[in-house]
Amino acid sequence: MSDNAMKGLVTLGVAGLFICGILLLRPDYFSTSSGLAVLIGAEILLAATANYRKAFLSLLLVCFLLAGASLPFQAAFLQGRWVVLGAGAVAGLATYLKTRNHSFGTFHLVALCCVLSGFVSALVSKYPSESLLKAVSLFLLFFYASAGARTAVPAQPERFFLKLVIGVEVLTWFSVVCYLPLRFEVFGNPNSLGAIMGVVVVPVLLWGFLTAQARAQRLRLGMELVLAILLLLSSFARAAIAAAVISSLLVCLTTRQYRLLFRGASIGVVLAVCVILFVPQHTSAPTWDGATPMTDMFLYKGKRNEGMFASRRGVWQQTWDVIRDKPWFGSGFGTSSITEDMTKLQYAEHHIDTWVAREHGNSFLAIAEWTGLLGVVPFYALIALAVLNVRSAFSWVRRTQDVFSPALLLAAIVTAGLIDAMFEDWLFAVGYYLCVFFWITAFLLVDVLPRPSIVYSPEPAAFLAGQPYAAVSPTR
Repeated sequence: MSDNAMKGLVTLGVAGLFICGILLLRPDYFSTSSGLAVLIGAEILLAATANYRKAFLSLLLVCFLLAGASLPFQAAFLQGRWVVLGAGAVAGLATYLKTRNHSFGTFHLVALCCVLSGFVSALVSKYPSESLLKAVSLFLLFFYASAGARTAVPAQPERFFLKLVIGVEVLTWFSVVCYLPLRFEVFGNPNSLGAIMGVVVVPVLLWGFLTAQARAQRLRLGMELVLAILLLLSSFARAAIAAAVISSLLVCLTTRQYRLLFRGASIGVVLAVCVILFVPQHTSAPTWDGATPMTDMFLYKGKRNEGMFASRRGVWQQTWDVIRDKPWFGSGFGTSSITEDMTKLQYAEHHIDTWVAREHGNSFLAIAEWTGLLGVVPFYALIALAVLNVRSAFSWVRRTQDVFSPALLLAAIVTAGLIDAMFEDWLFAVGYYLCVFFWITAFLLVDVLPRPSIVYSPEPAAFLAGQPYAAVSPTR
């Protein structure tokens, strides 16, 4: 009997026992919508676990994305995402022990030190139980990214990343329908729309556009990239816009796509004008009075007199005050000393799943406040290693001009994420879907970086044949 058949029988057997147990112990459980939702979710989780390497990563990302979207059953996804992440970490360890196709290195060791630092800071927190839960969530994320997520990428990773492009295409059209004709702000805060477009969608679609072989596919991806840029600009999220611009600039310069860079800049200017004049604005978007320069709408959000960083200056100062008061061990991982009523903040509806956290306006300052100057060292070291990996990826692609390398895609995403995190709080907020996607990407980048002992072929013919990374011979 094959492994797939055995997995199917085991899955059906466990599901049958689970349903029989519920019918015997709680026969009234199926009479409520919540009970049926739990049953359906358990079946989906079980099926994804049975086909772990192909299906679980997609389930995890979708679950966290739906938990942050204003859709029906959002509350169920807010609770269920932790079950999925925990199951993914445990099943990921079992899958890794079975395959042992990857090794652990410095990046993974520093990530472990970050988890330990989070647990230590939780002991000195004003809210130790809450901080401890946050540290556990960080442990589950890093554990899953180190063992489980990397097993989803096969030895020939091109098919996996092509599926990622397709998934982002679906997300793009879903966002376009929600925000343009329906005017339904599905991701809540405009900064969330900007972050997901600038950090995820634009880099992925740009890479897909560069690697597209068929003319029809290239036209489709080009149109979707334009729509993604339109949504990004309509959010007026300056950090996300800067992240997408810098990431795309590095990709174009690395691959010597100077003509594409010029065309993209021209299209971006046209789309910016269209956003101000024609696109329906969000409820919190700045309004143009006809006299204010259009550039001020994006640089100052129509408030030039207050300065470019008026919305960040206050929270930055508040964060610095906490660091001065608790310099060594911080306020506790994921927690802050709160005096305000968080229920009055709309920001808390989509980014924060606790009442003992506040906005910091910078992920690097936020982690320094949480863990203190001693505890923040491994976190900054992990970020520095991610930057070095990005540099290695861009340098290698610059030398080889292999645009098909997934290292180029992952480096672009990590670059955009780090830039956006300079003005947003999500980098270590595990409950936020962008944090989960970013760190999985950063861990995968460690595995797809070209090894010095292998020569990789950038030939399009090899890519079409399904073997774009053919090993030629060891280098000396």
